[in-house]
Amino acid sequence: MYAYALNRILSWWVYPFHALFSVVRRIFLLPFLRARRSVADVERPGNQTTQLLCGEVLGIGSTASIIRVGSGTVLKSPHYARTQLSKETFEEIKKSFKVEEEIISILGTHPRIIQFLGVSQDPPGLLLAEACGGNLQTYLDQHVGMTSLALRLRWCSQSAEAIAFIHQKGVIHSDLRLDCYLLQHNDLLLCDFGGSSTTSGSIDGGHLPDSGFFNPNKPWVSTREIDIFSLGSVLYTIMTDHWPYRSPGPFTSMQEKELYSNTVDELFGSNKFPSTDNLIGGHVMQRCWEGQYDRVEEILHDQASCAVDSV
Repeated sequence: MYAYALNRILSWWVYPFHALFSVVRRIFLLPFLRARRSVADVERPGNQTTQLLCGEVLGIGSTASIIRVGSGTVLKSPHYARTQLSKETFEEIKKSFKVEEEIISILGTHPRIIQFLGVSQDPPGLLLAEACGGNLQTYLDQHVGMTSLALRLRWCSQSAEAIAFIHQKGVIHSDLRLDCYLLQHNDLLLCDFGGSSTTSGSIDGGHLPDSGFFNPNKPWVSTREIDIFSLGSVLYTIMTDHWPYRSPGPFTSMQEKELYSNTVDELFGSNKFPSTDNLIGGHVMQRCWEGQYDRVEEILHDQASCAVDSV
């Protein structure tokens, strides 16, 4: 419990430096990666080794780059493969990739989970099926007010289906947000399991959700209850195009994100949640936030009733 608390506190203390590093990486590293062509050794299931050609960089996150390596295939490559990092950051990213490989192997194949294709040795990383539509957060930011009700309800159902499945497999995502859902045409795929944990305690990614998707009143440990609370905010964002107590669009500065985090943590800590009276499925969101669900299957049942009522 104390380790989780310290992790969240330190994450805000070092946040300005992390963001600066991210900007520098985007300016100087991205052009280099786009131009780079390298042959990688890949260990696929069954211990068969093949080679792949690294090509276009599709995205750069805080810990990894997503690189297209073939038709329908991407490499999630850790930043330590190409940049010099502190020992602490190196170990953190290394652990994240180890956890993700273990978790995604446990999950196996499912229509709501990103498909795992193998492990790359040089450059290191995870080989995944490419999702053609990017992540759900970016899509909503770029299409505010443009998504049909039918598609929103579809995504609400699919986002819950993914969490129901991983819980059945004994996995807690523990870092749930809209970026963790990828779009494959009009369907959602859950990804980013580097911070996940197992209910048995055998794997602990050590992550907790971002403010707005986390209940600060609860113990800072990874539980199914945390995923269910986060799912309430995911459903709310799908239906409104914005996070709880925010306007649509990405954060424009570190200060804006920090202010939001402080504000929403205080509101959620006082059990004050956004009004959902005018939203289809609003009572489902409220019940997620208020801890009235024990299992995600209960959410799916209530969502099915909402879908019928909306017709």
